[in-house]
Amino acid sequence: MRNIQILAAVALLFSLPVRGNQASPPPAGGGAAQSAPADKPATARRSEKPTAPPELTNLLDKKIHEEWEAFKRKDKKAYGDLLTDDYIAVEADREGERNKWHMLREVEYSMYTDYTLSFLKVIQLGPDAAFVRYEAFFRFPPQSTLKFEKVLIGEIWVRRDGQWKALHYQETVVK
Repeated sequence: MRNIQILAAVALLFSLPVRGNQASPPPAGGGAAQSAPADKPATARRSEKPTAPPELTNLLDKKIHEEWEAFKRKDKKAYGDLLTDDYIAVEADREGERNKWHMLREVEYSMYTDYTLSFLKVIQLGPDAAFVRYEAFFRFPPQSTLKFEKVLIGEIWVRRDGQWKALHYQETVVK
């Protein structure tokens, strides 16, 4: 339940408009809305979503690749070392949430033969937390009914005892 609350808080955080230096509202007498100053186009007022420092982005990119390689090799220990004990995963198969121990049991049944990760973006949520989103493309064995699958993934990573570990994973299938 706590993980769902954290995820809901993160989703709410990203859905709120970013407030910075904005022009004051128009006068109450029905005056016209103020436009952007002549030296700044209107698009310059929009803020980009914050990104993480390159060092953190590179570190989490490496950790995520380690995560997928361990799963592909069916290496439960290496995979488990990258997850917090209170890890929760929600996959696109509509089977609900899975905890760390459930995911470790699933490792041995992994069917994908190859994967490609792309469009990684890291947003630092604090000194010890980050939200990572990326796209994954999976290939399955030729005899499989499903030949490939593309999913969008969001993960929350936290630093505990000096180590970055995955706390939450959620995927959405791209059709």
